[in-house]
Amino acid sequence: MPEYKAPLRDIKFVMNELLNSEQHYANLEGAEDATPDMVDAIIQEGAKFCEQVLSPLNQVGDQEGCTWSEDGVKTPTGFKEAYQQYVEGGWPSMTADPNYGGQGLPHSIGLVISEMVGTSNWSWGMYPGLSHGATNTIEAHGTEEQKQTYLTKLISGEWTGTMCLTEPHCGSDLGTLRTKAEPNADGSYSITGTKIFISAGEHDMAENIVHIVLARLPGAPEGTKGISLFIVPKQLPNEDGSAGERNAVSCGSLEHKMGIHGNATCVMNFDGAKGWLIGPENKGLNCMFTFMNTARIGTAIQGLGSAELGFQGSLAYAKERLAMRSLSGPKNPDGIADPIIVHPDVRRMLLTQKVVAEGARALIYLAGQQVDVVHSGKTEEERKHADALLGFLTPIAKAFLTEIGYESANLGMQVFGGHGYIAEWGMEQNVRDSRIGMIYEGTTGIQALDLLGRKVLMTQGEALKVFTKQVHVFCKENADNEQLKEFIEPLAAINKEWGDLTMKVGMTAMKNREEVGAAAVDYLMYSGYAVFAYLWARMAKVALDKMAEGTSEEMFYNAKVQSARFYFKRLLPRTRTHAETMLAGADSLLDMPEEAFAI
Repeated sequence: MPEYKAPLRDIKFVMNELLNSEQHYANLEGAEDATPDMVDAIIQEGAKFCEQVLSPLNQVGDQEGCTWSEDGVKTPTGFKEAYQQYVEGGWPSMTADPNYGGQGLPHSIGLVISEMVGTSNWSWGMYPGLSHGATNTIEAHGTEEQKQTYLTKLISGEWTGTMCLTEPHCGSDLGTLRTKAEPNADGSYSITGTKIFISAGEHDMAENIVHIVLARLPGAPEGTKGISLFIVPKQLPNEDGSAGERNAVSCGSLEHKMGIHGNATCVMNFDGAKGWLIGPENKGLNCMFTFMNTARIGTAIQGLGSAELGFQGSLAYAKERLAMRSLSGPKNPDGIADPIIVHPDVRRMLLTQKVVAEGARALIYLAGQQVDVVHSGKTEEERKHADALLGFLTPIAKAFLTEIGYESANLGMQVFGGHGYIAEWGMEQNVRDSRIGMIYEGTTGIQALDLLGRKVLMTQGEALKVFTKQVHVFCKENADNEQLKEFIEPLAAINKEWGDLTMKVGMTAMKNREEVGAAAVDYLMYSGYAVFAYLWARMAKVALDKMAEGTSEEMFYNAKVQSARFYFKRLLPRTRTHAETMLAGADSLLDMPEEAFAI
């Protein structure tokens, strides 16, 4: 299994040099504690915990998995103890509201910790990760009593949380869900129904689990307009706030799945369980989007983690594994063969993983800063702009990063050749674990429809312009920079084409709405590569400026420029295919009769 090492130098590059986090935190309300020394200390301690505690448990979790019994679910060896260390370290409370026991630090710092946790042990990281979503949902929509009862325990880490959406007959189409909520005389509700694919739904790591559940009230409108949201604890809270008697909610079974074996993916049965309404009646889906958007940024981190872990493992192997000679002559004349890192195709695989991981880090940290501004920006104008930019970037981050993160995980395995297919190296586990990223929290297709249909076309392109205007300004400011010409010219061209393609898809969609669904995934992938082009051009500029000033880290900054060059030469051209196919029309997809598929 790859021995995870937190990429601290690149983390600091993105935070401090690319995104100027010090100035960013100074511009936020209530972020006085986020000083450079404090942030650095937090990241250093987080890295130590992930490297020394979580990483060694990654393969353990995969091999042991979770075990079900009528008494509950047992997590793999070491998971519970690691969680106790996590709680004792104060990690669950880091970015939470100080009024309920949180430390109030900016959310973007929490994303850095989430990256390291997720890369070192994704299965384990899902337990506290889901709790963050439950915390955010109750913080945004709960009553003061609910916050005092549940938020304090979730923030301390004493209790964990889940999101309960999917049912056996409905996945992303939540309008058809059947779970019922019947009013009780005491103001609570009786929740009855079955939910499936519930990550961290039952476990032995915390004393209580707070389920955030979608259900229908009697007489509610059909479809998504008739869904309400409820808090349903595993154990009912006592008056003193402790976990009391068991509620009528149970884990019926564990799913047998391809990867993330260390996380308990449960079938959850609600048999008249007591729950409490959170938010307005029939507005549950609106409230749940608070949770889902948190989870989507969290899932984007899985794409980054898959690429980073694959890269770390395959890079170390490529430096040591001897096979064949370089085509231009021996590079290791005293050995029986050359290390495989000298071969162009191995370089292609390694560099793809590298630029995906580092580009993903830049995108996620950029999104994290928008989360900060939405929560703590000093002016309404700042908050509205950040919210618009975050809304645009979220489906791209979730879907694009999990797609290319999975590709990178496969490349990491490929570098190992036959050894990559063998469990002891851990690379095939990375592939299996990463595959779910493209499915949960809204599939790639669902995210693509959200981006193209809801975010872009329904705003007449205004959501796109929030981002492309930034790119245009950057290109204009650097148009005369000869060193950046190789990046600025193709970036400016793709930024213009992005708008032109949007217009063309929008025009065809006015005649046939099926064109939106036919173009959506290619549009999203094109958008992802375009966003990466902007970020890599910016990273190249930072690196070139540093080298011009003079630096003792010449190799680091030069590698940034070379990575940007690889991206523009080798990965950005993929947009040509996506541009062609998004304009190919729906007919080639829909003309064939259903009966003909079976022939």
